[in-house]
Amino acid sequence: MNTKTKHKLKRIVLVTLNILAPIAVVLVIYLLTQVIAAFLINIYPVLKHWDSQQASQWINNSVAAQFWVTLVIEGLTLLFLSFFLKKRHSNFKSIGLKGRLKLTDLGYALAGFAAYFTIFYILLTAFTHAIPNFNTSQKQDIGFSSSTSGSELWLVFISLVILPPIVEEILFRGYLYTNLRGRIPKGSKIPKIIAAVITSLVFASFHLLESSSGLLWIAGLDTFVLSLVLVYLREKTGKLYASMGLHMIKNLIAFSSLFLFHLS
Repeated sequence: MNTKTKHKLKRIVLVTLNILAPIAVVLVIYLLTQVIAAFLINIYPVLKHWDSQQASQWINNSVAAQFWVTLVIEGLTLLFLSFFLKKRHSNFKSIGLKGRLKLTDLGYALAGFAAYFTIFYILLTAFTHAIPNFNTSQKQDIGFSSSTSGSELWLVFISLVILPPIVEEILFRGYLYTNLRGRIPKGSKIPKIIAAVITSLVFASFHLLESSSGLLWIAGLDTFVLSLVLVYLREKTGKLYASMGLHMIKNLIAFSSLFLFHLS
């Protein structure tokens, strides 16, 4: 193997490691927050001296329990990410959480939703024609019963419409995409496209697991398309507010169909 080939291989290895590093950070944060949240939520049944059946029923069916799990996970995600950024002499501003929210951000969010919906509809139609067995009726496990009503709906609203869009945008379109874009070798728009695709694949892969009946491919396709548009808004505005807005609009529509109008 000549020197030139060795340099190329070394460069490929370094680029690969650079790409894997921020993905690994996201994965570690995800796993840690899940484990810690599960541990903390199980403390309450122990204090109440409940048996395993009572504890399981409360954790799985209580809106308050699910809300606190969500709050702990999202809060710890921001805490761990903040700690990691400080260790790297960085902060949330460097990944897009900067400046003020502007009215134009809402305009971009609405336009982004139109683009996302159109692209997803076209791809979904193509998938269902090309793959007759493509399951579009799988349900996503969101942790809350669609029969939830009254004041508890506010906890569901915060858990689905407010917290995930804010935290997931900071983690994925903020930290992950920004780092991938900066670590991939420069060359026209290719680094941005590669970073956008990788970010979207990672984001979609997390949503593939949100079903008790196997991999949730419909959610994977949905969130992959959504993420591509979210990345575009991140690039277009240089901030995360428009992508947060689009993410909230998308989740608000899902929340409304499930809990307000019972369309699903």
